[in-house]
Amino acid sequence: MRRPEDTCIRRFRDTDVASVAQLIHRTIDACYTGVYPPRAVQFFKEFHSPKGIRERSQKGDILVIEQRGEVIGTGAVVDNEIYGVFVAPTAQGRGHGKDIMHELETRARARGVREVTLSVSLPSRKFYEHLGYEIREEAFIDVGQGERLDFWKATKRL
Repeated sequence: MRRPEDTCIRRFRDTDVASVAQLIHRTIDACYTGVYPPRAVQFFKEFHSPKGIRERSQKGDILVIEQRGEVIGTGAVVDNEIYGVFVAPTAQGRGHGKDIMHELETRARARGVREVTLSVSLPSRKFYEHLGYEIREEAFIDVGQGERLDFWKATKRL
């Protein structure tokens, strides 16, 4: 699918922190509420806080998808691990997630990475499998009060 001319993938800038955090939190609310228990949803939001986003930007590459001046997607690669791939619910199903994953993998490959890893959320498993990721193991994080955040660990050879 061709990217519309008013859409670009670019490197994250420090001035993007608020818009990236808002995008991620809106997407978490829309896609994870009802799939994960409330404490797990809160854990996701805290992990993807402005502070967490800034820290990842200092350790690796964060990319954003911008359309008509609005951030509609994001993803990061730190060493050989991909983090925080989110596309606004209103922009999903148009190839933006696939585009940003391709760009993140390309950047990792250019740095000599031969295999990338990522944590796969419950709603995103089919998406990552379609991109060639292999589920390696089930995992979870105890988020307290009897709730847990279930996910899978996956890898892909580049």
